[in-house]
Amino acid sequence: MTITQVRAACPLDCPDTCALLVTVEDGVATAVKGDPDHPTTAGALCTKVSRYAERTYHEDRLLYPLKRVGKKGEGKFERISWDEALDTIAARLKPIAARAPEAILPYSYCGTMGLIQGESMSSRFFNQIGASLLDRTICAMAGATGYKYTIGGSVGTDMEQFQHSKLLIIWGGNPIASNLHFWMRAQEAKRNGAKLIAIDPYRSLTAEKCHQHIALLPGTDAALALGLMHVLIKEDLLDHEYIASYTLGFEQLKERAAEWTPERTAATCGISVDEVVDLARLYGGMAKAGEPVAIRTNYGVQRVRGGGMAVRNIACLPALVGAWRHPAGGVQLSSSGSFPTNKLKLQRTDLLKKLPRTINMSTIGDDLLRPASPEFGPAIEAVIVYNSNPLAVAPDSDKVMRGFLREDLFTVVLEHFQTDTADYADIVLPATTQLEHLDAHTSYGHLYMMANNPAIAPMGEAKANTEIFRLLAARMGFDDPCFKESDDALAAIAFNAQDARAVGFDWDALKRKGWQRLNMPAAPFAHGGFLTPSGKCEFYSARMKEDGLDPLPAYLPPYESVASNPELAARYPLAMISPPARNFLNSTFVNVKSLRASEGEPHLDIHPHDCASRGIADGDMVRIFNDRGSFIAKARVTDKARAGLVVGLSVWWKKLAKDGKNANEVTSQQLTDMGRAPTFYDTLVQVERVAA
Repeated sequence: MTITQVRAACPLDCPDTCALLVTVEDGVATAVKGDPDHPTTAGALCTKVSRYAERTYHEDRLLYPLKRVGKKGEGKFERISWDEALDTIAARLKPIAARAPEAILPYSYCGTMGLIQGESMSSRFFNQIGASLLDRTICAMAGATGYKYTIGGSVGTDMEQFQHSKLLIIWGGNPIASNLHFWMRAQEAKRNGAKLIAIDPYRSLTAEKCHQHIALLPGTDAALALGLMHVLIKEDLLDHEYIASYTLGFEQLKERAAEWTPERTAATCGISVDEVVDLARLYGGMAKAGEPVAIRTNYGVQRVRGGGMAVRNIACLPALVGAWRHPAGGVQLSSSGSFPTNKLKLQRTDLLKKLPRTINMSTIGDDLLRPASPEFGPAIEAVIVYNSNPLAVAPDSDKVMRGFLREDLFTVVLEHFQTDTADYADIVLPATTQLEHLDAHTSYGHLYMMANNPAIAPMGEAKANTEIFRLLAARMGFDDPCFKESDDALAAIAFNAQDARAVGFDWDALKRKGWQRLNMPAAPFAHGGFLTPSGKCEFYSARMKEDGLDPLPAYLPPYESVASNPELAARYPLAMISPPARNFLNSTFVNVKSLRASEGEPHLDIHPHDCASRGIADGDMVRIFNDRGSFIAKARVTDKARAGLVVGLSVWWKKLAKDGKNANEVTSQQLTDMGRAPTFYDTLVQVERVAA
């Protein structure tokens, strides 16, 4: 027996980007473990990725190209050859590309976070066609935009420093489920005497293990940040030297924050005055005493109308108290802006003959149903889906389904499994998993460039995304040499070795070791040096004013809440959020039986007060509905959800739910204040008991 160990990297949409060691016995991957030598992974994997081999060898794995033989949505296919699949796709795309190239649309996101299997060869293919561009907004764009206006880019506190913090505010995240290696450091900080505070409408697994949980109303995080600013300024819990040297617009901010008294803040957020005042005093007081105070904010904050502003307001707080002076202070939303990637070289935007229109992936339901018009351009005639599952994850799901049901829409899906979206495809192409292909990775939680080596040969006739788009390019007659570049050649240019942050980058060396740390300072903004036009933390942002936004921190109420939309709330009085279930990663792993068994079935957490008035008991089946649609789940009566809030942990494949629906039946296609992102947690519903 031949046993080898292969260095790999987790490809999934999680801040941790773990370094993996894959054990291979006679060509079969028998174990996937965390690399004990990688400083952030430290040998530990989440429950999901420790089952990655189970997923790769799953009995339902797609291994051969398929052609639809039933109606769209029925999921009936027959096996065909790669030649037939490629010829069919090229025959359908060529006339569209000649007549109206923008009628062709790629739809992809972070099924893999890899620079190579994500958007490299695929982008070259669509750029050569002149296809519509896809605005990939569905996860992080609102927060990233608000953070960029304030800080200048997605750079923040190093994950490896959080264990030294003395106060950790976990704002809008559940790291036990979605950021394990940060949580390990938070636990170490707690053992060292740090105080942990969770700010979240829902008492999540993480909130339960913090010293304090502040359960504000959904969509009011921006108001809470303004209320904290008010107290910090009024009680002079400030670092005046840091403000004078490294910030812009403090006097204007002072006037704005004066409007947000603790009483107004508490009323807006649905919390007590003491919670506002005590948090501000703790945060500002500890910082003034020289203690490192840090905020780990996550994307839950930004999935509401004012989500971009909420992140902007939170990002102002460390500069007010000088928290950036300490390596273990400041704030982290994402570390992705730390990486000097060569995306322009990988994606070859120079292949575009003109700039095509852009379609927002978060409004795909409306856009697939939109006819041709002078404003919109041609109707979408072909969609190629890869690294995503829009039928499950996109908002306003009924419209998404109706769009993909169009008989005149040609749909190609690259997948590992027959997902909800694959059921609507005309052609399904089998893609490789992370164990079967090569890739290079950044992270949005730590500071290591990562390499993924293929551990096993592709199963069946599965092919890497890059190889599929190379073959399609050849069938389309594209002869630019860039379509012949190998994955190794692409990975060799993935990072800019001339950039000081990536000094010493060499792809062959990275493959051997698996990871290389960026050259970043321990405290990135200890002495200013923000990435904004002014080089300062911008409390006042001229760029925001130019973009038609309020240049100062502000509060925008949700589209749908009891306070902001009482007429709608009269019919649909309950706010709903749908954060990730612990055993799923977006819609990935839902079909892995061992993980689905742990999750049970779709359920809705609902407060006893809201159950009593509706005659709902624990374990009852309930219907959750609004004007957009409905879905059914099992009620869990619990005070983890505050009164007036229901929580449906997601995202289930629709086909694996009893009623063939999931939480996105009721979510909206309305977009955020900035970043053009979705508002998944800005939703009002009604709940009623139904027969089992």
